[in-house]
Amino acid sequence: MADAASRLTTLAETLLGAPPPVRIRAWDGSEAGPPDAPVLVVRHRRALRRLLWKPGELGLARAWVAGEIDVEGDLYEALDRLAGLIWDRGPDDGPGFHPVRDPQLRAAARELLQLAGPRVWLPLPPPGEEVRRRHGPLHTKVRDRQAISHHYDVGNDFYELVLGPSMVYSCAYWDDEDGGDGGAGGTLEDAQRDKLDLVCRKLALKEGDRLLDVGCGWGSMAIHAAKEYGAQVTGITLSREQAAYARKRVAQEGLTDLIDLRVQDYRDVKDGPYDTISSIGMAEHVGSERYREYADVLYGLLKPGGRLLNHQIARRPAPDEEAYRVDDFIDAYVFPDGELAPLGRTLSILEEAGFEARDVESIREHYAGTLRAWVTNLESAWQRAVRQVSPGRARVWRLYMAASAVSFERNRIGVNQILAVKTPEGGVSGMPLRARKWGEPARR
Repeated sequence: MADAASRLTTLAETLLGAPPPVRIRAWDGSEAGPPDAPVLVVRHRRALRRLLWKPGELGLARAWVAGEIDVEGDLYEALDRLAGLIWDRGPDDGPGFHPVRDPQLRAAARELLQLAGPRVWLPLPPPGEEVRRRHGPLHTKVRDRQAISHHYDVGNDFYELVLGPSMVYSCAYWDDEDGGDGGAGGTLEDAQRDKLDLVCRKLALKEGDRLLDVGCGWGSMAIHAAKEYGAQVTGITLSREQAAYARKRVAQEGLTDLIDLRVQDYRDVKDGPYDTISSIGMAEHVGSERYREYADVLYGLLKPGGRLLNHQIARRPAPDEEAYRVDDFIDAYVFPDGELAPLGRTLSILEEAGFEARDVESIREHYAGTLRAWVTNLESAWQRAVRQVSPGRARVWRLYMAASAVSFERNRIGVNQILAVKTPEGGVSGMPLRARKWGEPARR
């Protein structure tokens, strides 16, 4: 009988309709496939059992988180090669076999059952890092708070390892010379500071302005706006761990008179009007059904002439928007209930709420560099990360950040900064007449 790797390679070609683009090493030490490709290591036949019970992305994700499969070699290259066969396949893109009539598929199913080993008819429990069953309608305040807690309340020490000293969990803004690798153009911390300053300049912040920072994270935007521009900042988050960490930072900076940080839902903010609002990497959590409400709330909280900077990841438009579904791995392990919308839809809803869109900047390539920097941070401190969270949680983060970097590089997803104005009656927006670069940092 052929070794396990050869059998897996033949089986994968039958099921996927194409030769596997990576080399496979099986639990018995055998290898098969392209000699110079990254190696997909199937450490245990339990991975096949998971795929039988959850075919596709979620089964693979569970095997990855449990440590039953791994990648040796360039993880980014492996993910890019596999994406076309797994993640990018639509529901009708299979090899064309009928699940009952096709004898080749029946033979493949028997082979998979044999390879999966004993007790194959019993499902394995999901890894402990997977989100448990969620109850109630999407994007209620209670459910949103639970979803945010799953992602953000995993330990501030862990986030320090991944994000670095800036503690900014959104796309950085790199110099052209740098390319996002911390080279001649600057470090990750430089690029994150430049992003925060870009937001402040787009908002035309000045001393005494009231800024509402929606989804304030660990307080970096609030601290920068107060320290460099003299703004009076209110920051809101649903994560208690983030808020506690951010308040400590604010106190250390001596900025408690300028910054108020709250554990609060954006729908509960009632102390407007604000001069400006920043929403950086938060709107992805809002959901399509609630996005108009989100836009209406922010519009109502701004004074006439006030500016909104909405920094948000976007997906490509789907041929059939009704058939769009949330990514299984991301929903189960990373951002529960998160949703991405096409840029055009986001712009339309902001305009429907009354905003005038004045500037849109795509910074897609910048996020690829940011994610690669985060992966490097995680890999460099791997043992510490595992001790702080769990091996499975660290593996979740490595996979999601590396896969996201590839998705940004290949233009499968993007990220945009939308500058919008609550233009008052009479049409005086307060914006400069000529389009121009946002200039150098205008620090105090």
